[in-house]
Amino acid sequence: MSRIVSITLQTNDDSRPIIEAITKDNPDAVAKYYPGMVKIDCEGRLVVKQETVEEILGREWDVQELQLSIVSIAGNVDEEDEYFELSWNL
Repeated sequence: MSRIVSITLQTNDDSRPIIEAITKDNPDAVAKYYPGMVKIDCEGRLVVKQETVEEILGREWDVQELQLSIVSIAGNVDEEDEYFELSWNL
């Protein structure tokens, strides 16, 4: 049984490239835009890849910078230097 994982980010100049990277790397993800934030849901697993964000930004990006934009998350977190992943580990 798979469950939905979710990340909600503030909508600002810092988070827009992250949102773009998430939707690029997670084709099954569904982004819902609200005033001041975007909620991204994905079945089973969602990953934010450092490499993709850096490509979009055109500069080095530390995965921990993601923490500055997070409003909420649903799922278990696995965070390394190269990625931030949400899943339920079922």
